[in-house]
Amino acid sequence: MSALKLRTQLEQGAQQLNLGLGAVQIDTLMAFLDLLQKWNKVYNLTAVRDPQEMLTHHLLDSLAAVPALRRHVDSLGKQPGERVAQLDVGSGGGLPGVVFALCCPEVDVHCVDTVAKKAAFLQQAAVSLKLPNLKGIHARVESLAGPYDIVSCRAFASLVDFSTWSRAAIAPQGTWLAMKGKRPDEEMAALGKDVAVFHVEPLQVPGLDAERCIVWMKPVSKTN
Repeated sequence: MSALKLRTQLEQGAQQLNLGLGAVQIDTLMAFLDLLQKWNKVYNLTAVRDPQEMLTHHLLDSLAAVPALRRHVDSLGKQPGERVAQLDVGSGGGLPGVVFALCCPEVDVHCVDTVAKKAAFLQQAAVSLKLPNLKGIHARVESLAGPYDIVSCRAFASLVDFSTWSRAAIAPQGTWLAMKGKRPDEEMAALGKDVAVFHVEPLQVPGLDAERCIVWMKPVSKTN
């Protein structure tokens, strides 16, 4: 598929999601797609090789969660100029971390991955795409202290492992945003009493006929 057709599909998908992205943001997303393809040949960032699949299964899939993220960020009631801190766990090729940073400039997105070359790619993406609010971190999530207002992941691990490993990083009043495929009822049932699921939000990905959702969770303190 030509770059023009990919761009058209991206623009149409962004319009379907009511993201209000300008030409510069679309340019940046296309540059990210190009960067992902180039680095993927050497660093194996994703098993998806086809640009068309990268667009639907990665870019548009990540963009589908942006309206929900923006709504949550607005609900935090931050003062003008006050930054929102987000940790994206197991970011790999920057999905959804890079997309979140691009679409939500008021959010500082730290992308953590245990694989050094993936963290290096994320740092390169921040420079190449001119995203000062994006940072790649090579570490285990358990080693990070935070506090982060939002801790997100996309098809990373079970909800139990995700919430357990990132517990030290999330702020006491913080929120977990877990992007999943089908509604993970068994995973939710396995959560301990220190984690509360407060919403499961279905997502519709433009051009992709597959079930997607966000599981929203929050920590429950032992004193509650």
